[in-house]
Amino acid sequence: MKHPFRLAGLCLLIALPLLAQNPAPTHRDVAYDDADKAQAVDAYLVESDSPMPVMVYIHGGGWRAGSKNRIPQWLRKGVDEKVFSVVSVEYRFTDVKPHPAQVNDCLHAIQFVRHKAKEWNLDPKRIGVTGGSAGGHLSLYVGLHGDKAKADSKDPVERHSSRVQCAVGFAGPTDWSLLKEIEHRHPAYRQLVGSEPGTPVEKMDAKAMKTVSPISFVSKDDPPIMIVHGDADDVVPVEHGRRLQKELKKAGVEVEMVIIKDGKHNVAGAGAGGADEAMAFVKKHL
Repeated sequence: MKHPFRLAGLCLLIALPLLAQNPAPTHRDVAYDDADKAQAVDAYLVESDSPMPVMVYIHGGGWRAGSKNRIPQWLRKGVDEKVFSVVSVEYRFTDVKPHPAQVNDCLHAIQFVRHKAKEWNLDPKRIGVTGGSAGGHLSLYVGLHGDKAKADSKDPVERHSSRVQCAVGFAGPTDWSLLKEIEHRHPAYRQLVGSEPGTPVEKMDAKAMKTVSPISFVSKDDPPIMIVHGDADDVVPVEHGRRLQKELKKAGVEVEMVIIKDGKHNVAGAGAGGADEAMAFVKKHL
């Protein structure tokens, strides 16, 4: 891996035992940008006579740790059963740069996947995105954000659309305004927007809190969204998912929410429930 793997007790982590023990990817550490060595992807490609749909995976770790080097078992199954190919994304951590570096990296990675579609035998019209915890946040952000394509860009990657056809977020935070209403002890929420741990909410950057929140970008043209959340999650309160679901319904966007009864933050690893529903959702929309 090109970026140091940092495990800290305070990090939002996908439960590593729930990630597949991957064979070597078809392509490893392929750079999608050159601003930082972390900006790279691994590709697990299905051999097929026709272009394959692709799921883009964004790992968790409090936006400060984690690794693209392993993917969840349900995605590994999708590759093994030739349901879809998978591209796993690395991105800059908050100790390198705070928001919006992470979301910009992930949006650019989607554009890069489209840029590589012909070479990697991928269908650019069938791209989904998923992740858990911090990766759930980034996946939902990508799913809801407007298109970043620049038709006149000198960079051929930037000419491609950053939009996806569906998004599945596991236990991802979606609305930083909830920090004013519900206690969020984890320091990563503040670090992501450039604040020190323990900073009072009223002293945080209000604009950054809005622009980091996927819920801020809900619109009627959004793709189908699935939210998977445990109702006993004490790291990312389930209210994040419920509030996003409400806003998506209000906008007329297709949304499914899977609540894992007594589920804690290990739901982010897709092993505490929701993997089967996610697979069915992706098969339906890709």
